[in-house]
Amino acid sequence: MADIINPENEEDLQAQIEEVEALSSIYGDEWCVIDEASRIFCIKISSDAEEQKLTACLQIILPPDYPSAAPPIYQINAAWLRGSERAKLANSLEDIYVEHAGESILYLWVERIRDFLVEKSHSLGPVIQEGKVNVTAEEDVEDDDEDVPDLRVLRETVEKTHFFLDQANDEEIPPIKHGSPITDRRSTFQPHLAPVVTPRQVKMVLEKLYENKKIASATHNIYAYRIYCEDKHSFLQDCEDDGETAAGGRLLHLLQILDVRDVMVVVSRWYGGILLGPDRFKHINNCARNILMDEGYVASTDEACKSGAKTKRSKSKKTK
Repeated sequence: MADIINPENEEDLQAQIEEVEALSSIYGDEWCVIDEASRIFCIKISSDAEEQKLTACLQIILPPDYPSAAPPIYQINAAWLRGSERAKLANSLEDIYVEHAGESILYLWVERIRDFLVEKSHSLGPVIQEGKVNVTAEEDVEDDDEDVPDLRVLRETVEKTHFFLDQANDEEIPPIKHGSPITDRRSTFQPHLAPVVTPRQVKMVLEKLYENKKIASATHNIYAYRIYCEDKHSFLQDCEDDGETAAGGRLLHLLQILDVRDVMVVVSRWYGGILLGPDRFKHINNCARNILMDEGYVASTDEACKSGAKTKRSKSKKTK
């Protein structure tokens, strides 16, 4: 039996083909086709400023119902882009999509990112080198690596984005709890926690946190979340290093080990100028575990020991 082709999807595909051809013509070698069949593309965008040249790599997946009913799924790779600036740029791209819903918007996105790079390069001046903006000395950032498309992460984003689009827009901001800080050699770490059940709530929590000037000024705001999808019997989860290489993945791994669900943990770090080495990861995880215990997501060490002792005694009685 022949497959039935949705006429709308056929129109979307034609619109995508025409848009890609136009972008390829406009941007030349900067435009790159990663996987034609999967509709994955990327473009290297530059500020072209002589005094301070900044670059970013925009990676894109075009879903079957773009542009009629869904936005492009994207990822921006740039060593210097993080925190409140990344959120600001993401919001401006979302505004463009909302304003031009149903239209092809990739050109508008590329030029908006370019404008953002130009504004940023002018504000930095000639002294700061690219890739070293707000980056601690503990990080060994390779600019070339930032431009290499991470296709695995980008493909995983597809499901997360569609899940996000299915949620209602009238959700309330979840309550945010702030934990006790840990200070070591002038670096300070503080955890924040919020219950979340949708990716939109994750975004809302981040935006709310960045309204706090102290949190927005942190060198890194590392986060991870896990949301349990009842209908799929699986977890929707993600993390962000925010420049603290590998910290987000370690934080997510902690949430997985503790088997917590429907929660988001953010750890802010204010770098004090002294290298901490691996100790920084220990402090990040300790902060996260402490606030999870304080908020009742995991049992405290004493409670866990008592529970284990009761279980052993119970098994011992049954054996006798």
